[in-house]
Amino acid sequence: MPESSQRNDMNAWKAVNTMKKIWKFVIGGIENKIFNLVLVTFLTVAGVYMSVIWFQSSELASLVSSTNSRQQESIRDISDQTMQSMIDSSLARMTNLNAMKIDETFQTLESHVWFMNDYASRLLANPQNYESISVSEPDPDNAGITCAQILYDENVDRDSASIRRTVGLLGNMANLMETLYNNFYNLNSCFIGTDDGVMMIIDDKSDNKFDENGKLLEFPFRERGWYKNAEKIGGVQISEIGTDYFSDQAGIVCSVPVVVDGKVVAVVGADFYLENIKNAINSNVISGGFSFLVNQQDDIILSSESTGFFPLSPGDEPEQMSGTKELMNFIHEALKDETGVKEVRVGNDTYYMCGKPMNNVSWAAVTCMSKEVTDLPLKTLYYEYKKINQEAEATFRSSISQSRLTLVVLLVLIFLIGLVNAIVLSRRIVKPLARMTKEIGEMAGHEFKFRIKDDYKTGDEIEVLAESFADLSQRMNSYIDEVKTVTAENERIGAEFHLARQIQASVLPDPYTAFENRRDFEIYASMDPAKEVGGDFYDFFLIDDTHLAMVIADVSGKGVPAALFMMISKALIKNRLLDGDSPGEALANVNRQLAEGNTQDMFVTVWCAVLDTETGEGIAANGGHEHPALKRKDGLFELIKYRHSPALGMMSDLKFTEHSFNMNPGDALFVYTDGVPEAANVSLEQFGNDRLIDALNTKPDAGPQEIVYNVSNAVGKFYYGADQFDDITMLCLTYNGKTEITYDDRAVL
Repeated sequence: MPESSQRNDMNAWKAVNTMKKIWKFVIGGIENKIFNLVLVTFLTVAGVYMSVIWFQSSELASLVSSTNSRQQESIRDISDQTMQSMIDSSLARMTNLNAMKIDETFQTLESHVWFMNDYASRLLANPQNYESISVSEPDPDNAGITCAQILYDENVDRDSASIRRTVGLLGNMANLMETLYNNFYNLNSCFIGTDDGVMMIIDDKSDNKFDENGKLLEFPFRERGWYKNAEKIGGVQISEIGTDYFSDQAGIVCSVPVVVDGKVVAVVGADFYLENIKNAINSNVISGGFSFLVNQQDDIILSSESTGFFPLSPGDEPEQMSGTKELMNFIHEALKDETGVKEVRVGNDTYYMCGKPMNNVSWAAVTCMSKEVTDLPLKTLYYEYKKINQEAEATFRSSISQSRLTLVVLLVLIFLIGLVNAIVLSRRIVKPLARMTKEIGEMAGHEFKFRIKDDYKTGDEIEVLAESFADLSQRMNSYIDEVKTVTAENERIGAEFHLARQIQASVLPDPYTAFENRRDFEIYASMDPAKEVGGDFYDFFLIDDTHLAMVIADVSGKGVPAALFMMISKALIKNRLLDGDSPGEALANVNRQLAEGNTQDMFVTVWCAVLDTETGEGIAANGGHEHPALKRKDGLFELIKYRHSPALGMMSDLKFTEHSFNMNPGDALFVYTDGVPEAANVSLEQFGNDRLIDALNTKPDAGPQEIVYNVSNAVGKFYYGADQFDDITMLCLTYNGKTEITYDDRAVL
């Protein structure tokens, strides 16, 4: 048995025996008076001590209750802000994705139709230059197979010589239209209809063009709105939602008239089902939300909901928007400009809504989420937190009550052990606790400081508790200071990097709008930095009306230094080319400028070229950069390898070899930085040139944007799971010039 326990038992035994002797005293004796005096003194001290402890425990309980209330209010505020931020971000992202997907669909559809229009114009303007190619009528056995089929309008003499000539002439477009159809998975069909009643259609639904008796249907396409309005509109027309003649499904037609000698001789077009758009917006719907599309007439075109608020499916009649004035105002605003997330009341319900207009069609995409649904998790959180606090407070108060009862028992026991020990022990226990409780209660929320005082050095649990409070307060203050410092620094750095990235992106040409009015070439480029800002860059610009400059470069290193060096290099190269330098002269002059004062030993690899857009003749210079890839018309991409000149910035007074090259209509050029072939997966295996060529030849005849996307997609899949090590930059050019140029396939770039 421990020594202290033995001592307590001995004191208790002595106290019991003393009490027995006391009871033997004669009442009124001096011993009894002394005992009564001591008893009164002890009871007074015990009463005061009990009152102090009772008051302090009540104060502590009140402090705990007040702290719980402040915590609950803080959690409510933070939760509300966090939930609102999540709602704003999710709805805005979902709305932007829906608008972007639908805009991309119409943009791709228009480009396909224009491509067919260009070919058809040349075909119908110069029929003597084309041979007759046979095209069959629809065959039910070809269901599910993409093929060209000939249909006739009503009252057309299919056996006449002129009709047969038209059929044979349209056959020249079959391969082109099949390729366009296969490259656009959303298409229902693409077609061309002539003014003499002949239509060639490309789809995989040969079996739906017959009546119930198996007879081929005549198609009065010249009475369809997309044909009748062609001459009046003159350019691209996007039809209203209509019903497909053969399938009765709701769809939209994009068409362009073919004009020869000032006369509309045919109409080319393509159509798709609204079901495809619904699938697109359904794929972006988040839990608890839904999306719908409206047009300028306040008609709901599509809705992702099958029941409830504004349900509408493809094939249904457009539903007229109805509701409160607040809802109508929001829809009108969404048709004009992006709205951001707003609360809109509809009937007895409130919704969070975000709307955005589309660029290629006069619709708006709207995303909704019920406020009741979003508030439910917060209400549940508040309820559960309040319940836990109430249970904790009840437990705490129960513990205080139990402690008070225990204290009474202890005081009785102390009385039995000895009044003197009771006074000493009460003073020893009460004084440090009172000071500690007061000091803790007086602490401000922003200054949590607790210091060890002599009163707390009792050598028992009170001292341990005081030391724990002191250590906790010190660590809490250090943590708060550290969090403030780190948070402020991270916010500053993040803001600076964000601004730097925006500035860097703004100096690169926009591949979507740079040359949207040019038809003699198509160009597209992308730059994906490994860090917040990158050292790669691309550039393309017209030196004059017939000379296109193209530049792609890779600065050594990464991050801010590389980005600064990149900005300088880009400006110098562009200025030299605009001043009339040839590619080799421009690189030599820029190299001399970069080498001066280059104390950081930075360098940049550059490929640049100037192309004559009329003749297809070009001159290129390569300063330590990757080999370009070239595709001849109807061929595949191949790397064009040759001896490099040195990189720029390492030494002054260098000369850069120039290489002449020719491009014919249909040829394509692809240049890139080393971030493409050197992209590494989790096994540290590099992407390499072989995989690059395979990615380029996935669809070698695709447009520049799709070619760049195919390579980017292949690289992304290859290093999925690993960090991006280097900036990835690509540039692709398709030459569409009309002048045939004889070239040597061995010519290098």
